[in-house]
Amino acid sequence: MCCLIGAEAAIFTVFVVAYLFYVGRSITGPMPKDVLRVPVLFTICLLSSSVTVHFAAQNLHRGKTSAFAGWWLLTIALGAVFLFGTAREWRRLIIDEGLTIGTNLFGTTYYSLVGLHAFHVTVGLIALMTVALLGVLGQVRREHAERVAVLSMYWHFVDAVWVVVFMVVYVIGV
Repeated sequence: MCCLIGAEAAIFTVFVVAYLFYVGRSITGPMPKDVLRVPVLFTICLLSSSVTVHFAAQNLHRGKTSAFAGWWLLTIALGAVFLFGTAREWRRLIIDEGLTIGTNLFGTTYYSLVGLHAFHVTVGLIALMTVALLGVLGQVRREHAERVAVLSMYWHFVDAVWVVVFMVVYVIGV
């Protein structure tokens, strides 16, 4: 998992640098300051999911499978709410603001960077839901705590990447 996270961090670094390099260089609008709204609620949901996945992993390590399941499902719900927020933002940007990946350099780099992150959230949610399904089938027990901890590392990485993306897109890049 450490190797995967290292490789993914390198990929995100390239996308972040590209975004920062091209932001503000579009000849035509819309520009970030004209169309972006800071997704505070959805960011809180995603960052909170790092706390819930940590509690889930800790409870499984202690053999408390019911508490694990509750925290794990809450993590999935928070991640899904974040992904819903991203989809809602994209719908607004495309339909209401006319910003697509082909509109200008901002659109291209914005959708590439935020889309890459959304893809990673989706992959994480699929993995989390797979574990949840196995849990429902009684296949997740205390001896699986280390595997769950490895998956939670990926989820923490996805959250940490969002902090960077959030800062670059919604704070620095506007």
